[in-house]
Amino acid sequence: MTSRHPERHRSHRAGWLRAAVLGANDGIVSVAGVVVAVAAAGALHETVLVTGVAATVAGAISMAAGEYVSVQSQADTEAADLAVERRELREQPVAELEELAAIYRLRGLEPALARTVAEQLTRHDALGAHARDELGITEALRARPLQAALSSAAAFCVGAALPVLSALLSPPSRVQLVVAAATLAGLLLSGAAAARLGGAPMVRGALRVGFWGALAMVAAALIGQLFDVRA
Repeated sequence: MTSRHPERHRSHRAGWLRAAVLGANDGIVSVAGVVVAVAAAGALHETVLVTGVAATVAGAISMAAGEYVSVQSQADTEAADLAVERRELREQPVAELEELAAIYRLRGLEPALARTVAEQLTRHDALGAHARDELGITEALRARPLQAALSSAAAFCVGAALPVLSALLSPPSRVQLVVAAATLAGLLLSGAAAARLGGAPMVRGALRVGFWGALAMVAAALIGQLFDVRA
């Protein structure tokens, strides 16, 4: 039966959205910072481009590895907790049933109803009920290491393409200005898009990301000027 009141929830996007937003923003900011710093130091245009590409490759691999290790640790913790629940359900089914009923009582159900709900959910899927209501592990929010790693690496490459292409297409004497302007515009757009997907105010999301990106580029440019490599 089709619901007449459809609801749009966004929590199922949390895993890949976090990794994608983090990867894209890191790709834009970190590679733009490297490009701006090297250009500010007076390096040749070819050197700036090679540096940007190298930073993209290394950064994407680093992001993928970091996301995989981090999320895999979460997945390992979830698996360990589920193993404990399986053992307890096998060895102490009565105690586990009472534990589940107590959870529902604390959430506002009357004792008799809480017991009935616990019994029915236990018959249907005991481990699933304990995973969801005792451990807070749901299918939508479970740790997915490979998905997080691939999303992060791909998003990093997409984000990094902006400063690299900007440097490629800009006149050698205007690399800093063009990359900084393109990067700031990209960060504002990515911040607004991420906020839109997550259901947050778009302007606030755009300004938040843009501020930190601008700060990073200013710092990178200042560092680059300390190491003037002009012949």
